[in-house]
Amino acid sequence: MKTRMLFGLAMSVLAVSLSIGQTVEKRKRDFNLESGLAIQGYDPVAYFSKKVMKGKKELAASYKGATYWFANAADRDAFLKDPERYEPQYGGWCAYAMGANGEKIEVDPETYKILDGKLYLFYNAYFNNTLKSWNKDEGNLKKKADTNWKKFLDK
Repeated sequence: MKTRMLFGLAMSVLAVSLSIGQTVEKRKRDFNLESGLAIQGYDPVAYFSKKVMKGKKELAASYKGATYWFANAADRDAFLKDPERYEPQYGGWCAYAMGANGEKIEVDPETYKILDGKLYLFYNAYFNNTLKSWNKDEGNLKKKADTNWKKFLDK
């Protein structure tokens, strides 16, 4: 009886470990990361105080396979307390492209919007600032982006 209980417990731990590992690997595949680094090294917490800035490698923290850099220890600590609050939506891909076409398009980390307490990033290059297009039809694009991003997560 005791052996069966220990075996059951071991199998449960293994199942949880495999599930977490798959989640981390999936996030690494689906998120906009450069060698594991998110937002091209920009501090995700700083966006919420409207002080967009690069983080420092020595103030790094990881969350589910993504590494974030922070401008100061206070931002890193805030992130570690509630990482899902600060992570960019749609894996850090362009929110407009996710809504318009369901595509993963690179972003300009300095082109962003905080909407309902969430961080959205946008492509902005070659006279194409997708934040402007997003703002013209935000409600519709956000609904479509949410649906399209869920398709990536469900794969």
